[in-house]
Amino acid sequence: MTKTNHPAETNQLDPEKDEENAATVSLPTERPSLWRDMTTSEDWWAIWCAGILLAIAFAAVWFGQPENLSESIAAQSPVEVVSPLKEWSAKPGKWDSNPVDSIASKWQGIVGSFVIIGLLFTVANQLRGKSGMAFLAGFPIVFALATLAYILAGQSVVKAYNLEYALWALLVGLIISNTVGTPSFLRSAALTEFFIKTGLVLLGAEVLMSRLLALGLPGVFVAWLVTPVVLITTYIFGQKVLKIQSKSLNMVISADMSVCGVSAAIATAAACKAKKEELSLSIGLSLGFTVIMMAVMPMVITALGIDPILGGAWLGGTIDSTGAVAAAGAVLGDEALEVAATVKMIQNILIGVTAFCVAIYWVTFVERDASGPKIGLSEIWYRFPKFVLGFVTMSILFSILYSTLVGGPELVGAMIGGSTKTLRGWFFCLAFVSIGLETNFRELLPQLRGGKPLVLYVCGQSLNICLTLIVAYLMFKVVFVDVVTP
Repeated sequence: MTKTNHPAETNQLDPEKDEENAATVSLPTERPSLWRDMTTSEDWWAIWCAGILLAIAFAAVWFGQPENLSESIAAQSPVEVVSPLKEWSAKPGKWDSNPVDSIASKWQGIVGSFVIIGLLFTVANQLRGKSGMAFLAGFPIVFALATLAYILAGQSVVKAYNLEYALWALLVGLIISNTVGTPSFLRSAALTEFFIKTGLVLLGAEVLMSRLLALGLPGVFVAWLVTPVVLITTYIFGQKVLKIQSKSLNMVISADMSVCGVSAAIATAAACKAKKEELSLSIGLSLGFTVIMMAVMPMVITALGIDPILGGAWLGGTIDSTGAVAAAGAVLGDEALEVAATVKMIQNILIGVTAFCVAIYWVTFVERDASGPKIGLSEIWYRFPKFVLGFVTMSILFSILYSTLVGGPELVGAMIGGSTKTLRGWFFCLAFVSIGLETNFRELLPQLRGGKPLVLYVCGQSLNICLTLIVAYLMFKVVFVDVVTP
């Protein structure tokens, strides 16, 4: 029996690994049991890791709360709740002429963040069947590069131009990978998807359920209306106008660009039995344009004076990678990050639906072959990005705590401001150092053979950018403006 790899566990920046995955998942195979999936899958472990951090952070605030908290709230007196973990979780601060100033008063929290993340991920990797020691060998350098990115972003002039940590983290990694090359031992610690998924589950605790529901309705229109229109239009354009011979290549690029990047490409490649080279080419296009869009779109949004809500919705519906969406949204601020991440995760739900529909279309109209893959409704569950469940669960849980506990807003606020928001920032920064370390432009350029795949991607993404902006404006600024405005 062919070994099964979980579709959600894709290395978004390792085409060779994704080629292997494509060859594996394109065959009908036995699915792992739910228990095995929950103990080995990266998506599930992102939930467990974030859940542990949130549990510890809230317990610290709960047991460290002022004795007279309820009385002060009842008397409507000013009250301040501070997390006992605040001094153990920090990032480099602002500086003018001496970069040492950025870490002089923060070194204890920076070291604490390093220990917390390093220990947690070492144990998690070991328990899920990976090498914890291999991760630990490279993690100090990856963390040091993330620290450097924070220091560069903290310089007062740089900060004035809004050149945030995500750009510097990406740039630091890209310089290494495209000059001396990324050492092999660092790749075991460059866990892009694991970092970003854990950070997004942590973000769930910051997004109150009432807010998620408010953003969710217009987000559904942006993600579920634009995505199928762009996918179908791009596929028809490739077949009728560009005359791309390989229908599977055409379909994989269309899904990659319109849904959510590499994860959608792998799921779709499995559904339409695409060749390894076709999947690799699609991944290469996605990676290259994701890097460009992540850096350029926040600048465009700022230059055009687009507000954070609309800007976040635009980012969430267009940039391929979930991690890139989060980092680009973070550049524009927490409000844009909240909207961008919500729209993107709503769009992520379409991974399984897209793979299911493509498989049905392929075996019904393209192949008409009895040997084609047999797809059932359970396929949607297997393709579904499980970390989204963690995001929603944490949003519900902390919304309940926020609204029902005496001093709930103060306790939850202290937990977020004192530790989990800072750790979430570290996870995002580590993710984009990892993206840079694993992206080599020299390896991507030869994949653009013939020019047609590049034209297809550019035209499809251009349609996606324009249509998403129009629908996002209508949904977030016209139809649901009263609902989404904080």
